[in-house]
Amino acid sequence: MKRIIKMSDMAKALNLSVVFMGSREVAEIDSSDLNRPGLQMAGFFEYFAVNRVQLFGMVEMTYLQTLAPDERKKMLDKFFGSPIPCVLIGRNLSPPDDFLEAARKHNVPVLMSGLTTTKLSHKASIYLDEILAPSISRHGGLMDVYGVGIFITGDSGVGKSETALELVKRGHRFAADDVVEIHKLSDDTLVGRSPDIIRHMMEIRGIGIVDVSVLYGMGSIVREKEITLSIHLEPGDISDIDRIGTAEKYITLLGVKVPQITLPVRPGRNVAIVLEVAAMNFRLKSIGQGGGEWLAQNIMDVIQQS
Repeated sequence: MKRIIKMSDMAKALNLSVVFMGSREVAEIDSSDLNRPGLQMAGFFEYFAVNRVQLFGMVEMTYLQTLAPDERKKMLDKFFGSPIPCVLIGRNLSPPDDFLEAARKHNVPVLMSGLTTTKLSHKASIYLDEILAPSISRHGGLMDVYGVGIFITGDSGVGKSETALELVKRGHRFAADDVVEIHKLSDDTLVGRSPDIIRHMMEIRGIGIVDVSVLYGMGSIVREKEITLSIHLEPGDISDIDRIGTAEKYITLLGVKVPQITLPVRPGRNVAIVLEVAAMNFRLKSIGQGGGEWLAQNIMDVIQQS
């Protein structure tokens, strides 16, 4: 997915120093893969991945030094004249003068890092994976309960925020309230976070907006959390609710199936404690243990023996 990325944001996220920025403050990038342009410096421009961030390391810079000045200038002019988004340089390697002349001529940002080329490539790929990941926004809340990322859904006024607040008081970590931005980082990994403008904020009806990080400290919040379980809060009684816990229900977010539990909400019921139990039971099931399955198997054994 193609995204417009601010060069200043990339430089800040990757701790890069700006060698040349020019007037191009943003770049269109559609791939988290980086291109090592050694073949291009040797004159091979067939199948040149111009849509990728270009990464120069020790090999590329050393090879450039071996070229005659006229040949190097020609190759660099052709390279920077291609529609590349930007250039990264590892190991704080100083580029030759004609390198920067070509970058200025074609207005291509050049950024530098002290990391080794391999580490810079890895760090940049992770950053771009996150930026380019498909994403959606959904109404709900997100909590880290015993290490389980719980996406809490339900109609407005059902008690999602109050439940999240009770969980925070019980020592669990808050990620998002009201709006959850969900990013698909891989085929089976969803990560949720709060929009920047309301990060750490929670709306409590009758009180208003509160800052969880100020009220309960920085240990009560988490910037983002992988979503592994969805809990839907439903007011009143539910006729078809699973009483044993063996039925498997899912919701699909960005093509990823997430286990879902529907919990009835009634006055006097401590939903936060039930969510804690749901999180611990989910962890037990993930290692092959579950009370519902154990009971069902025992009942079948009794039936077969009778």
